[in-house]
Amino acid sequence: MTTPRVTLVDACLRDGTGGSPTAVVFEDDADAAPLDDGERRRVPAAWGTSHAVYVRRAGDTTDLRFFTARGELPACGHGTVAALALLAARRGGAAPYRATLRAAGRVFTGRAERDGALLTAAFDPGPVTLREPAAAERRLLLAALGLAPDGTGPDVRIAGVGSARALVPVPGRAALAGLRPDLARLRAVCDRFGLIGAYVHSPPTPHGALAARMFAPSIGVGEDIANANGTAALAAHLSGRGVHRIAVDMGDALGGRATITAAAEPGRSLELGGTARVVAEQDSRNRIDRKVGT
Repeated sequence: MTTPRVTLVDACLRDGTGGSPTAVVFEDDADAAPLDDGERRRVPAAWGTSHAVYVRRAGDTTDLRFFTARGELPACGHGTVAALALLAARRGGAAPYRATLRAAGRVFTGRAERDGALLTAAFDPGPVTLREPAAAERRLLLAALGLAPDGTGPDVRIAGVGSARALVPVPGRAALAGLRPDLARLRAVCDRFGLIGAYVHSPPTPHGALAARMFAPSIGVGEDIANANGTAALAAHLSGRGVHRIAVDMGDALGGRATITAAAEPGRSLELGGTARVVAEQDSRNRIDRKVGT
C-alpha cells in the first residue's frame, strides 16, 4: 500500500473538546505519493476515523474528495471543516483565511480563522432539497430505528445535501439517547430507497439548541460522531418554521462531544460551521504500514 502523509484533525469540537477525528491528506505536497481509490478507502480504517478528506490545490481552487472505508462520498461537512482548518493552519498568521473549494463538481466558498489554540471554519454546503417521505419509507425507517409509528411527529423529511438522508424528529433528548436502531435493517431500508442513513434529532429550544444522532450504515458508518451535512439539511428545514440558527450537539452516545452550527437566514445562503483542532501533522508512513500492512 502507498503510505500517505496523514494529519488528524478533530472537527466540530464542543467547548474546545471532543470533535470528530478526521484524516486529512494533502495530495499535492511535494513528497506525496499518488493514491488510488482503494488506498484512499483504507486510510479511515487505518487511522480509526469515520472519514478521510483528500486535498489538492489547483490554482485558486482547492479540490476536496471524501472517503469512508466503503467508498467515496460527494460531500462531507465535518471533513470540509477539517480541511479548511488545516488549510488555515498551514497558511499561518491571524488573518481570516478564505478559500474557493470544489467537490463533486460543485464550487463553493469557505473560510477559517484562528480562535486561540483552535480554528473556526464555515462554508456554504449548497442547496438542500426537502420532501415528505412516501408511506413505505416512513414506516420502514421508523421500524428500523426502533420507533413506533406514533413515536415521532409528522415532520419526517427526506433531505438531499450531497447525499439524501432522512430527518427524523423525536420528542426530546431522552428519547434520542434511548434509541437502539437495528443497523442491518436500517441499512437495507436505506439501500432500498437510496438514502445514506437517518439523522434523528430532538426539538430545538427557542435559541436553536438541540441534539442529534446520525446513523449511516449504508456508507459503513454505524453512527457518526458529527454529521454536518445532516445539520445543514435540518437548518434548511427549520428555517421554514422560523428557526434560522441552530447549534446541534452530537456524539454523546459514542462517548464523544461534538457541536455543529448552521445558519439559514431568509434571502441568504446557508452557512455551516464548527471549531477544529489540528491534532498531529507528521509523516505517518510507519503508522499506516503497521496498521494496514504493505
